[in-house]
Amino acid sequence: MKTNGSKSNGSGPPARTLLWLQSGGCGGCTLSLICAEQPDFLTALDVAGIRLLWHPSLSEATGAEFSAVIDEVRSGTVPLDILCLEGSVIHGPNGSGRFHLQAGTGEPMKDLIAELCELAGDVMAIGICASFGGVTAAGANHVEASGLAYDGSEPGGLVGDAFRAGSGRPVINISGCPVHPDWVVETLLQLTLGTLAQDDLDALGRPRLYSDHLVHHGCPRNEYYEYKASAEKLSNLGCLMEHLGCMATQVHADCNIRLWNGGGSCTRAGYPCISCTEPGFERQTHPYLETPKLAGIPIGLPTDMPKAWFVALAALSKAATPPRVKSNAVADYIITPPSALKGKARK
Repeated sequence: MKTNGSKSNGSGPPARTLLWLQSGGCGGCTLSLICAEQPDFLTALDVAGIRLLWHPSLSEATGAEFSAVIDEVRSGTVPLDILCLEGSVIHGPNGSGRFHLQAGTGEPMKDLIAELCELAGDVMAIGICASFGGVTAAGANHVEASGLAYDGSEPGGLVGDAFRAGSGRPVINISGCPVHPDWVVETLLQLTLGTLAQDDLDALGRPRLYSDHLVHHGCPRNEYYEYKASAEKLSNLGCLMEHLGCMATQVHADCNIRLWNGGGSCTRAGYPCISCTEPGFERQTHPYLETPKLAGIPIGLPTDMPKAWFVALAALSKAATPPRVKSNAVADYIITPPSALKGKARK
């Protein structure tokens, strides 16, 4: 894909420009993004009237050609309407940024990112790493990785939460590991249509189009959750919260409503939610497949449920669990299907 400057769509106004940079990360959000469907990512850009100035995986331009694109943005010859950063900002060693240099220049990548943030109309942090530091900041964080506006759950990072782009909006954090492609595409469409207001972002700067939901919403295991009929191993059909560390009742995302690749999610695949859209998910205080408990009560309760209510509800639910649900919960396939009514009219 050629990426030199901005062009107009027919006789209309110049297309909005988008520059995509990758920093400290694995590139997994791009891999997810190119799986976007109905429409695919490039078609979505065309529909939205967005001109892709450069993307490390989708553009032909490299080396001096990429530097020329940056120079055009710096000079104002080409406006930068949207800057997307994938991967965390690398500050090390000792704040110098020299652990991650821009190829061919010897300049710290963090300095280029900061400069372009000041020139951009909007800034989007793509993925958990760019949003909050993510996997790159795990452990002792020797590379001094952070997000753009947050360092974990704390304001800070490269530009801080007080930063405002040219549009007046803060950094838009599309967190996830990786992001769902629709989260990126819909946010870009909102930006180009002028319908993304401050109220459309949550307290951490995440688009509410997905963060107003919990992963628990729409989970096919919800019947087991309601009766506290729990799986004992990954292959079981029961709820994964009580014993296997599932955090779906606490994590903001619509993964079980807006399915991945047309039909998947972590819990639908039999794996617990590991909280990949939340700050600090890479620094869990317990193994991912274990549920921490205190006096037999899971510590990680639903975000808006008092502990006493949960204990009372759990006791009643378990007492009322139908035998069908109880037996299926610890099985690898449905042993007892719901019974069919015979000789009785439905009411």
